[in-house]
Amino acid sequence: MTTSSGILAGANPLEYNSSTPYTLFIFQLILIIGVAELLHYPLSKIKQPKVISDVLSGIILGPTALGKIPGFTDAVFPDQSMQGLTLVSTLGICLLLFMVGCEVDIKFIKKHFATALSVGIFNMAVPFGLGCAYSITLWKHYRLNQPNLPDIKFSTFMVFIGVSMCITAFPVLVRILTELRLVKDRVGVVVLAAGITNDLLGWILLALSITLANSSKSETTVYIVLVTIAWGLFICYPVRWLLNWVLNSVLHDLDNPSGPSTMAMLIILLMMFASAFFTDIIGVHPIFGAFIMGTIVPRTNNYVIRLTERIEDLVNIILSPLYFGIAGLNADLTLLNKGLDWAYMIGLLAIALFGKILGGASAARLHGLYWRESLTVGVLMSCKGIVEIVVLQTGLRAEIVSKKIFAMFILMALISTFLTTPLTLWCYPQAYREEVRQKLRDEKFEEIENGKKDGNEASSSSSSVSSSTSSKLHHLKKEYENLRFDKLILPVDSLESVSNNLILMDRFCKPGKIPIHAVNIKHLTERTADMLHASMVRDMDDQFDQFDGQYLNGILSILKIFCDLSGVPFSSEIVFSLPESTLQSLLLNENLLPNDLLILTVGRKFYNSQPKFLDQFNKIVSKTDYFSALFINNNQDIGRMADVDDGKKSMSSVSRKEFLEEESLLSNETILNPKSFKISSVSLICTSSNISKDELTALKLFSILVRHEDVDCGYIVTAGGSMTDIASLLKDDLRLAEKIHSTVYEDDKKEKEEGKSKDKTENPGNESQDGYRKFVLDLARSRSGKDIDDLVIITKNCPFVTTLIKELEDSNRKILVVF
Repeated sequence: MTTSSGILAGANPLEYNSSTPYTLFIFQLILIIGVAELLHYPLSKIKQPKVISDVLSGIILGPTALGKIPGFTDAVFPDQSMQGLTLVSTLGICLLLFMVGCEVDIKFIKKHFATALSVGIFNMAVPFGLGCAYSITLWKHYRLNQPNLPDIKFSTFMVFIGVSMCITAFPVLVRILTELRLVKDRVGVVVLAAGITNDLLGWILLALSITLANSSKSETTVYIVLVTIAWGLFICYPVRWLLNWVLNSVLHDLDNPSGPSTMAMLIILLMMFASAFFTDIIGVHPIFGAFIMGTIVPRTNNYVIRLTERIEDLVNIILSPLYFGIAGLNADLTLLNKGLDWAYMIGLLAIALFGKILGGASAARLHGLYWRESLTVGVLMSCKGIVEIVVLQTGLRAEIVSKKIFAMFILMALISTFLTTPLTLWCYPQAYREEVRQKLRDEKFEEIENGKKDGNEASSSSSSVSSSTSSKLHHLKKEYENLRFDKLILPVDSLESVSNNLILMDRFCKPGKIPIHAVNIKHLTERTADMLHASMVRDMDDQFDQFDGQYLNGILSILKIFCDLSGVPFSSEIVFSLPESTLQSLLLNENLLPNDLLILTVGRKFYNSQPKFLDQFNKIVSKTDYFSALFINNNQDIGRMADVDDGKKSMSSVSRKEFLEEESLLSNETILNPKSFKISSVSLICTSSNISKDELTALKLFSILVRHEDVDCGYIVTAGGSMTDIASLLKDDLRLAEKIHSTVYEDDKKEKEEGKSKDKTENPGNESQDGYRKFVLDLARSRSGKDIDDLVIITKNCPFVTTLIKELEDSNRKILVVF
């Protein structure tokens, strides 16, 4: 009897009522999604895809676990309610497959046609053949003469098993590649190309197997196949041309920066559902029609990304977990109650992994990849994930497989997906990846050097003629003259970083026209739009040379405009990274060559909020071979320093709080401050008696910055004898000689007067080092003198670097730490 009473009237909210089925449906939805999220939290820590927790939630709530509790299934998932769950989840899976189709980049396949065709097909052929062979014994033991299933031909069953063994989950694959920072690796290129091909062929074979299951006559099967092919051609050509014309010429939507309009979304989604409806009524499956429509969405101006952003939250958060949860509910693992059942399941897993790894590795090796790289390609292609679950659900509903076979394949899909990431890290660890990248970078660097070889030889010979008679000074002078910066690498992630980088562009790149290569780090989330963006960035990088090309977003465009106005060559790239590995993704970028200089610009607030940031930076860059530095800018706290300098109280008598609150022109929250661009003097602090490689780099940077027309003077603070070496390196540059002044700590003279040995004078002991430390820190605290002023350059080797940075910060200096 229909009733409108609620729980206050004593009604049972979990009792299924055909007039209000949504009440139980909402509870089921909350339960499935809630359990999936609880499972995903620990699994995400070990980089496992969301689909695993979605399916596991269904398995836990289904007959395998909680379903064994008497009355649980009848109360929570009664048979009458499953129709509503199935209806909504099928709608969700159509939208999901539409987004999967959006990820298929036909242009990328064309660009890497040989790789996509050979690796993709061979990677499918081996497991497909093994699966077809294995289907013979599965047919005899688990499908033939099943009383509760309709009779089908063995060929239908065989094709379906073969498809289930050879399929690759492209959406999960893209996420794994991006999380492991392999999208721009040549392993990633091969896997992406082969994965797209695998995706396309897999859906075609799935459509074929469902067609065979749904048709009773061979001629009907032929008709269905021909109509399906005709429909695919119809969508890919006239419909695609019509859609592009409507979006571009009628709605003018492709250039719309705010994303697809409401009318455009309406047209595209209606076309998607119409395609799904057509493929369903001809006897294939609605998901195939939705997938085809996704492949024709325009990629111009990232239109496909903006469209996906509009629908993905509802699909990824609500609808697709519901679909995969139902797959788990349908998987009754307790049916595998014999040793033979588990033997067959292990055989399935072994064939799935062996076939995919063998096929992918063999084909990748033919394309010149090393064996371990090729093995990694095979491992990545063995990922099942989302697509495999969809295939299995489709086969179960078409009654091609029994519940026991379905449970075997679900377990195989979960295990193979779970193993993909750890096996990839085992086959292709970071150390080996860096070794391969180093080989490739050395080859690339050698090509660049060959173009400059004649000039370098001429420069080297001329320097040797004018070098000092001292072998030590001769060696230093040669190193200094040969030291050069081919590109300045600038990370850009916010407006504040742009303002900081403009200082370096104006002071460092503009005088010598040194090219700037900007790197924008994007944090990778679970959004499909991020996956699309990451794969499309790989495609865009292939269109341009890494030194000349650019791929811009709003932040990068701002920096490019300033570079163009200043005549500084500009290029850029976008790098996707997990939030916890941002620094590694930036500093271990394979595009950085030995003569590049990376300067990471940070504000004072950020540096002080990360107490171990200096150590983290040093730990990573110590493994690299390019030049690197950390620029700490005080652009947010610049106050009226002249009032303090010329006033009645020195900086040491002004409290930090008083200075910020009473003397600042701008608030702490200000991003752009005109005074942050002021650099009238540059100081270099040398902390060792011998010039190291880092100090040589710091000296080169110092000499470039001092040459700027707005810099009045440069100061070099040294410990005794090292000033002689520095003077010999800079004495030939008359422009520098006019500006440079030196401040030398002469503790060694005092020691001589006391009769101490010359050896101890040349190698000062702890007392001398402590004296020099106090000497430098006193200069850092002082604002009245000009020994240390606007910009200070130090090296990471400074034994009191942390204390020195703190003192320089309190005096509002800009700091450049060379690593």
